Amino acid sequence: MTQSKGPVSQFILKHYKHFNAASLVDAAKAYEEQVRNGHKMMITLAGAMSTAELGKSLAEMIRRDKVDIICCTGANLEEDVFNLVAHNHYKRIPGYRDLSPEEEQKLLEQHYNRVTDTCIPEAEAMRQIEEHLHAVWKNASDRGERYFPYEYFYKILLSGELEAKYQINPEDSWLLAAAEKNLPIIVPGWEDSTCGNFFASYCIEGEIKHSAMKSGIEYMMYLADWYQRNAGDKGVGFFQIGGGIAGDFPICVVPMLHQDLQLEEIPMWSYFCQISDSTTSYGSYSGAVPNEKITWGKLNVDTPKFIIESDATIVAPLIFAYLLDW
Repeated sequence: MTQSKGPVSQFILKHYKHFNAASLVDAAKAYEEQVRNGHKMMITLAGAMSTAELGKSLAEMIRRDKVDIICCTGANLEEDVFNLVAHNHYKRIPGYRDLSPEEEQKLLEQHYNRVTDTCIPEAEAMRQIEEHLHAVWKNASDRGERYFPYEYFYKILLSGELEAKYQINPEDSWLLAAAEKNLPIIVPGWEDSTCGNFFASYCIEGEIKHSAMKSGIEYMMYLADWYQRNAGDKGVGFFQIGGGIAGDFPICVVPMLHQDLQLEEIPMWSYFCQISDSTTSYGSYSGAVPNEKITWGKLNVDTPKFIIESDATIVAPLIFAYLLDW
């Protein structure tokens, strides 16, 4: 089977033999086995994966049906679209570690919001998307309609109204790929995002009804229904990039189904892999080893479990490359 793999995959197989490198290979092979055996797969995105342009590989994963559902932060949802329409206006600062507070203040005054070594331009990215989102939010509010955060983004992407503003190859946008597949996207805590702040401000001003946006509880209800319809007797795989709410929120759906709804026949998550730079420490859930999840009823004793303690911007594209036979 490995003979059909491309040069990146062949390099990984030859050189990644020990420690975190070996875990990367093991996790990739197990993910591939899950897909081959008919398991659905969830990918969760924390951190600044969209600003890191993970779409260059994730979009193809979506197009090739190697991802069935995504859970991400509000930042990852919006920042893929920011990059899609404003990439040429981004500013990269390789020496960001050396910036003084005064230099940071100057970036603020120039309306650049820094994410590590990359600055997102407010006017060209955030405010431009705000204009389009405001229109669909207002329309839904006036009509008494209600949607999830990702559904509003799908509306503006699928309408074609942004196409003239694209500044990257649209094939590198994971959200556009997801929209074209109508992939469900769970976005817990969406209000903790730039566009979530925009929406809240319109609600405070009385221009839009807050009820136009479906809530986190509704997201959990939606996920519970999705899991029951898609787990079958196999379970769903769980591939977690980073920590935080993007991973913590969706993984809880299984113990909720078992313990709170008494649906004991529902299978647990069938696979678990986390890429994280969080070290195991006292009380750190993001740094918890997978076995801890057994005690919470999220994973079985025999669930394939992997943790890769490394930089997700390095590791995730390599695993995706393996799965895509690159």
